Amino acid sequence: MQEIKGRYVDLDAREIYGAVMTIGDDGRIASIERDPQRDKRGWYILPGFVDAHVHIESSMLLPVEFAKLAVVHGTVATVSDPHEIANVMGLAGVEYMIENARHTPLSINFGAPSCVPATGAETAGAVLDANSVAGLIQRPDIRYLSEVMNYPGVLQQDPEVMAKIAATHAAGKVVDGHAPGLRGEQAAAYAAAGITTDHECFTAAEARDKLAAGMKILIREGSAARNYAALEELIDEFPDRLMFCTDDSHPDALLAGHINRLVIRAVRGGHDLFNVLRIACRNPVDHYGLDIGRLRVGDRADFIQVDDLRHFGIMATWINGVQVAEAGAHRLPDFRPEPINNFHCTPKQPADFRAAPGPAGGKIRVIGVTDGELVTEALEMTPVVDAEGRPVAAPERDLLKIAVVNRYADAPPAVGFVHGMKLQRGAIASSVAHDSHNIVVVGVDDESICRMVNAVIAEKGGIAAGRDEYLEVLPLPVAGIMSAERGPYVAARYAEISGFVRRKLRCGLEAPFMTLSFLALLVIPSLKLSDRGLFDGERFRAVDLWV
Repeated sequence: MQEIKGRYVDLDAREIYGAVMTIGDDGRIASIERDPQRDKRGWYILPGFVDAHVHIESSMLLPVEFAKLAVVHGTVATVSDPHEIANVMGLAGVEYMIENARHTPLSINFGAPSCVPATGAETAGAVLDANSVAGLIQRPDIRYLSEVMNYPGVLQQDPEVMAKIAATHAAGKVVDGHAPGLRGEQAAAYAAAGITTDHECFTAAEARDKLAAGMKILIREGSAARNYAALEELIDEFPDRLMFCTDDSHPDALLAGHINRLVIRAVRGGHDLFNVLRIACRNPVDHYGLDIGRLRVGDRADFIQVDDLRHFGIMATWINGVQVAEAGAHRLPDFRPEPINNFHCTPKQPADFRAAPGPAGGKIRVIGVTDGELVTEALEMTPVVDAEGRPVAAPERDLLKIAVVNRYADAPPAVGFVHGMKLQRGAIASSVAHDSHNIVVVGVDDESICRMVNAVIAEKGGIAAGRDEYLEVLPLPVAGIMSAERGPYVAARYAEISGFVRRKLRCGLEAPFMTLSFLALLVIPSLKLSDRGLFDGERFRAVDLWV
């Protein structure tokens, strides 16, 4: 038996009082007894934080390494969609993540990926059809159907999409949503299909439409998409209908903080403490039916101890009655599996990245990037052209070339243009390119673009940045999207390369690689680029480079 003494934060009674909590040998809470002597002294005892929607692969870390960074920030559980590795490796990738997660006490609750591939307009490494999803959703270690990104398919009652949803409902599990910008009747129709959540709202008005339709809203703060400021007004109005999530968080961001950062921000912003903690700790457990303790007698002892209720310094994290972190240091075991991968393209030549010529004086479609947003604009711009009438990058106008290279087979790269990347020199490339994880690259000239692509190909996955004689690479040998190294090393190396991009390549973005990784995600409007060409996310169809 263990005794934990301090100030108990009771979310059910909405009060804080001194208490002695007893944990049995089975890792469950045996008793919680009031102790008035501790009403004003001792650490606060509260439920652990839950990330209600995260792609662990986006941290570039294996689950065991992700866990080591997360628990020191008070995270005791995640609701995790493995569709990044599923798009590369199929069912074998999902199995790989589940097996790896068995080697950490962090409660990682996986879903069945619903969109592999995300669309039919790109090349992925695998396909999970309705039969595959129906089989996966029956497993007890699969808790829900992951985000249904093909929202046009839902609205149009696509048989394959609807079969996946029906199989999930038949299994008694919930369906996650992904419908950026959907409003009014369309939002209501999407929810009516039995889709229960959305984490893509970028305005409060959009969130209110989806709340009115019966959905729950996840407030997201990740490395590329940050929607807290837009949705903050909902916290005290709908505390029972909201959750916090990071969605995609790169390793340097995870090293600095996790869901605790959202909690701190909300409490400092004047929001009711109990509402904030309900959103961060309780709502995901209730919605997904997670086997996570709610800090009640008889529950698993999943909780945290913090120094105060404004700064939330995490003094200790407990999972299933075992202390897994203390004062910024984890107590988790190492586990190093063999990498798996699916990477088969060969090196390219600069000429492979030439754009198609067009009519004299014509305009081209350009992807418009906004720092901190996944949604892009569909711009039309007059390009600078070479002697053959081919459009070329013009960094002085912040008009850069973007290309996506099929990593699963040799094929000609797809070429387009992007505005808003604020890169003045060289190029950056990555095989972390949602969701098919082909190679995406942005640069100021074809030679730099080709060099960075070939650096990624040489490692069979990674991120690369360089100009002239300079080259920086972080290899990602696990499916081309994750490292097998320890979290702090990956975080430090990633931060170094990101800093190199900002300083030496003079990129003005806060998270250049995270922004880059979403420029191939076709299911988020408005204009994106896949390995097969430009894609209009509003009309959900391919479009030409030239207008």
